[in-house]
Amino acid sequence: MLERPHLFIDGQWLAPQSGEHFEVFDPSDASLLAKVAAAGRTDVDLAVSAARRAFDEGSWPRLSGRERAGVLRRIADGIRARQDELAVLEVRDNGKPLPEAQWDIADAAGCFDFYADLAERLDDDERPVALGDKRFRASVVRQPVGVAAAVIPWNYPLLMAAWKVAPALAAGCAMVLKPSELTPLSALELATIVNDASLPPGVLNVLPGLGSEAGAALVEHPGIDKIAFTGSVPTGSRIMQAAAREVKNISLELGGKSPFIVFADSDIETAVEWIMFGIFWNQGQVCSATSRVLVERSLYPALLQRLSDAAQKIRIGNGLEAGVLLGPLVSAGQHAKVSAAITQGIADGARLICGGKRPAEQDKGWFMQPTVFADVPLDCALWCEEIFGPVVCVNPFDTEAEALQLANDSEFGLAAAVMSRDLQRCERIAHALQAGIVWINCSQPAFSELPWGGVKRSGIGRELGEWGLGNYLETKQITRYESSEAWGWYLK
Repeated sequence: MLERPHLFIDGQWLAPQSGEHFEVFDPSDASLLAKVAAAGRTDVDLAVSAARRAFDEGSWPRLSGRERAGVLRRIADGIRARQDELAVLEVRDNGKPLPEAQWDIADAAGCFDFYADLAERLDDDERPVALGDKRFRASVVRQPVGVAAAVIPWNYPLLMAAWKVAPALAAGCAMVLKPSELTPLSALELATIVNDASLPPGVLNVLPGLGSEAGAALVEHPGIDKIAFTGSVPTGSRIMQAAAREVKNISLELGGKSPFIVFADSDIETAVEWIMFGIFWNQGQVCSATSRVLVERSLYPALLQRLSDAAQKIRIGNGLEAGVLLGPLVSAGQHAKVSAAITQGIADGARLICGGKRPAEQDKGWFMQPTVFADVPLDCALWCEEIFGPVVCVNPFDTEAEALQLANDSEFGLAAAVMSRDLQRCERIAHALQAGIVWINCSQPAFSELPWGGVKRSGIGRELGEWGLGNYLETKQITRYESSEAWGWYLK
């Protein structure tokens, strides 16, 4: 069992004021993995105060972008130097297969490198603006928003931290990071890495703790200027309400129920591969998972059969075992939620094609078979609500217009995908889909260079790319009077 008895505050490892801790479990066998320090309100006060000093009085926001970039690149190098170790820790903490964890860690390092490049560009960021009155000269600059609170989910523990920490640091902000209580371990390792990279004290503080205590105290704290949250719609709604009371800057990346439209001219093997990648990667615990698949009717029976056959061949087990491509769900609570959704789907009349149960060979841990439903009623929860597990719903359509209507008929709008050999049709549909992210002939690729976020109830704002950096910058105009003429309004 791992012992993590300290919080990372102001560049120091400190015991929580309350002395409390919480337990973290290995999803593969439900065994106790770690005891972790639990931050409370007093610890949040200490961390926010440290971040405020670092921002208001410290050097970090006053360094050049080039100087900050050097630190970010050292952080990236620190992650890469420990990639194998961090990947194994992620598997034990989250349950995902090792190849996925290795991919995530590499992406996290790349994210810091990407924002190091953008940080350097901030040194030449001041932009002149032409005015109609020649007596004035104006420019626009972007400056760090201040102290940011980042609350991240459990599905990509280190990567989601990187998506928020890297752009915040690049912008010159200070940050308090609260990882999920289900998967806090890699965030604590990130604290060690940033410390070794000579990030000034207080610029990044890491507070593991319960969402109802540390998370709530953090987002409500008056010393926080900006809140960045990734997680569920209900929690995001509560954060939005808390932020509204003090008019805080917020960005929210919330849930999804993303559609995948497959036309009959698609290669069936390619379609099945991308459908499975879109829903079984990370056990379907992906906000952008393409969990609603719409298949043109002439291809529907054959695709269902091929998808069922392929899904049942996926190797399930501990993510550290060779060849495993589907690990356990993250927690007992998540397993119960997914199981309940499957049971309700059957009761509502959806046709279970395969899966839906705990694998017979896995008597410990929180495993769930890859699950395929067909002919799903359009008004049932299985079709409409986010499940966050390896459960895909497949329905037929007859026309392009019907496919678009069914795809867009959702309260969510994070992602969507379309597959066809007719690329003009793909482009036409891509522009008509109501989603912040659209994939053509693929599903789920994410790149640091591109914006990530949704419309409707899927969130506010964008992460990644230059847009992610913009989350942590405020725009300021500077206007100068440069005429020799007296203004002469009051004094004639």
